[in-house]
Amino acid sequence: MPIELPPLWIIMLNVGGWLIVQLALAWVFLRLPLRWFRSAPLHTWEESGRFYQRFLGVKRWKGLLPDGASWFAGGFGKQTLVTETPAYLCRFIAETRRGEICHVCAILATPVFFLWNPWWGNLLVIVYALSANVPCILAQRYNRARLLRLLHRLQRRL
Repeated sequence: MPIELPPLWIIMLNVGGWLIVQLALAWVFLRLPLRWFRSAPLHTWEESGRFYQRFLGVKRWKGLLPDGASWFAGGFGKQTLVTETPAYLCRFIAETRRGEICHVCAILATPVFFLWNPWWGNLLVIVYALSANVPCILAQRYNRARLLRLLHRLQRRL
């Protein structure tokens, strides 16, 4: 802990800091070109999303996660599938990649909080960063796998 602060200041910095980090990253990522997120690779172990459902039960809890897109003008809502056109599915797939990378960047911001936290505060910050972002990353990857499967079926039909 390089910076010594009173406990109340530490709490305020942690709460306010995370709020600023999460919202600022979302705002910045919404302004990045969508073409940067078009590549949406999946790993074979993900089994087209089946891994996430079988071992983590993503389908049961992903609806409980907030969709931050609605908090910003120009955000792309990812709670429901609006249509099944190839163009829409491609956009949705890219948006899941955008969201995933944004949440990874939030986790990567964690060490900034080490500047003012004691060792036990660092542990709390790590727990928060992982618990607030990993479920979102898992849901994005699960959705992307399902959307890619749907897109491939649609393209074969067309």
